[in-house]
Amino acid sequence: MQSKKIAIEPKSFLAYESAVAAGGATVAPLADDVEALIWTDYHAPDQLAELLSKNPQLRWVQLPFAGVDAFASVLKSKLLFTSAKGAYREPVAEHALALSLALTRFIPERVLAKSWGRRQAISLYDSNIVIVGAGGITQELLGLLKPFRAEITVVRNLDEPLPGAFKTVTFETLKESVAEADLVIIAAALTEKTRGIFDLAMLSAMKPSSFLVNVARGPLVVTQDLIVALNEGVIAGAALDVTDPEPLPDGHALWHAKNILITPHTADTKEMVVRLFSERIKSNVAAYLGEGDWVGVVDPNLGY
Repeated sequence: MQSKKIAIEPKSFLAYESAVAAGGATVAPLADDVEALIWTDYHAPDQLAELLSKNPQLRWVQLPFAGVDAFASVLKSKLLFTSAKGAYREPVAEHALALSLALTRFIPERVLAKSWGRRQAISLYDSNIVIVGAGGITQELLGLLKPFRAEITVVRNLDEPLPGAFKTVTFETLKESVAEADLVIIAAALTEKTRGIFDLAMLSAMKPSSFLVNVARGPLVVTQDLIVALNEGVIAGAALDVTDPEPLPDGHALWHAKNILITPHTADTKEMVVRLFSERIKSNVAAYLGEGDWVGVVDPNLGY
């Protein structure tokens, strides 16, 4: 029996091609007899839309990242879309923890210090932490934070408990939840519901002693409002692996805000992504051949 053909566009890697083969299929150029596509460029949604319109035979598309906000215009089609949600949970959760510890131990201030200065630090042990989002990153974070005995509230769309969380609430009570938090970690998908959700009103609901960490998508936070909140002491500090705009231009006011720590979207580097995305490709190629369950199926109504 002839092997199923799968196209990889617009750029392939040997690791991805090996993953397709390991899943039981063959990599081939996109043609009328190719009904599956692995799309590798988050920054080219228009190119994908054009490709889909020219290839109505396609039945399944694998997208490269957990966030699928860039592809909102094509998700409404009747194709099956799978994303990489959950694939990068370990390195992103690890980075979120690193940023959280750096903030609460005032490392951004001390790394620039040239004198002894003030003695200050906040412990995550027995603290109140709010995590916004309930996907793979949050699930991984719950495990990493367990030794700290923190009281963790998870804010999610569904009114369902999340194992490992002290409390699970919906977005309708987000403002009340962050008001009690020592640390707020954003790990939610970017949708129309979450875009700009951390504006000045939401930031002002937080305690002046609380910290904000964002490892999700930059536009969940209103950048100008965050600058105001930091410079006016509305919150104690923020650490961002994602920004709006991104990359953040040299000289942007956010670089000069008080108590800010910014990493250049390095929670998951290219090397991490290639390895982990290859594992997702292998699993979903097998599912495409009827030899397992799909992983990371996208719900177009939820937007992730």
